[in-house]
Amino acid sequence: MLFSGLGGLATDGWVLVLARFVTGLSAAFMTPAGLSIITTTFAEGPARNRALLVYAGTSAAGFSLGLVVGGLLTAVSWRWVFFAPVLLAAALLAAAVPLIPREEAPARERGGRFDLAGAVTATGAMLLLVYGVVHTGEPGAAPAPTAAVLAGGLALLAVFAVVERRSASPLVRLGILRSGPLVRANLGAMLFAGSFFGFQFVATLYLQDLRGWSPLQTGLALLAVGADAVLAPTLTPKLVERFGNVRVILGGFLLAAVSYGLFLPVGADWTYPMMFPTMLLTGLAFALAYGPLTIAGTDGIAEEEQGLAGGLLNTAFQFGAALGLSAVTTVNASALGSGASALEGFRAALVVPVASAVLGAVVTATGLRRTALGRTGRSA
Repeated sequence: MLFSGLGGLATDGWVLVLARFVTGLSAAFMTPAGLSIITTTFAEGPARNRALLVYAGTSAAGFSLGLVVGGLLTAVSWRWVFFAPVLLAAALLAAAVPLIPREEAPARERGGRFDLAGAVTATGAMLLLVYGVVHTGEPGAAPAPTAAVLAGGLALLAVFAVVERRSASPLVRLGILRSGPLVRANLGAMLFAGSFFGFQFVATLYLQDLRGWSPLQTGLALLAVGADAVLAPTLTPKLVERFGNVRVILGGFLLAAVSYGLFLPVGADWTYPMMFPTMLLTGLAFALAYGPLTIAGTDGIAEEEQGLAGGLLNTAFQFGAALGLSAVTTVNASALGSGASALEGFRAALVVPVASAVLGAVVTATGLRRTALGRTGRSA
């Protein structure tokens, strides 16, 4: 809250970067904690699923409303994009304090030390990998430095694994990654976030840079994506109860691939009715995938590790979003560097979200197949 206000007062770029870094760090603490409150308050089953889907719908509503409100605030002053969250966060904090359950931390957690080495190596690895993807598409970028950056990121991941195995209080207990459903849920979350935010970024560039739409017009154009705010807590629970979590996630990925594919032939003079099917289907795909992925990422995990599972899932979403943005930027820059027009660059970049959604569908279908094989084996 405080650093968001600092961003609004910024006069130099580094202050904005610092403000965004600290607010992002704060979100990294709050999001898994909030998710853990839900998963430890409700037992596994329909009640928890519905609570998680309401949580997902609320998140979606905030994102969609943020697009429109952000456009309005930008029309007044970009600084209000940072000031407004201060007022909203203060109101939410005052309302939430009486409702947040109070409980003592277990003795093991009170006596444990923070895994600083694990946090540094994991963060460094993700930063290097994202930077390497971005650097790949820069005009005139030499392959050797880019390969070195990517190799450095992979090396830090290996160091992270070694640190976690030897740490008395690891940031991530690596044994939790033996859970196939959890790994698939996190891979799915990474791919879905990458495709979703990659598409949003390309669509925003198309509407504002190529078509000359204002931030408010762009926000209103993307408002249809917010249909998931209504569908996630209403339609999705019924679908999950009838078809199962994995099938609903698979449907979300397939619908996302169709949605982004419909936008591939985008033209310089497309009317909004031509864009509307993609916007609406994207919202429906988000409603089908986001909440059920949250359920899958925390299902079957012991209560004392729900915070860890929530942290892994949030990291997967955030890292996927960063990779998706980096990938579409890289492809767009490469296309422009090869002499393509701005519109051709956007079309090339849109292949990334389509491919990510298809790959996510493949990952999810693997889980569906294993479930079916398990049932066949038991019945045999």
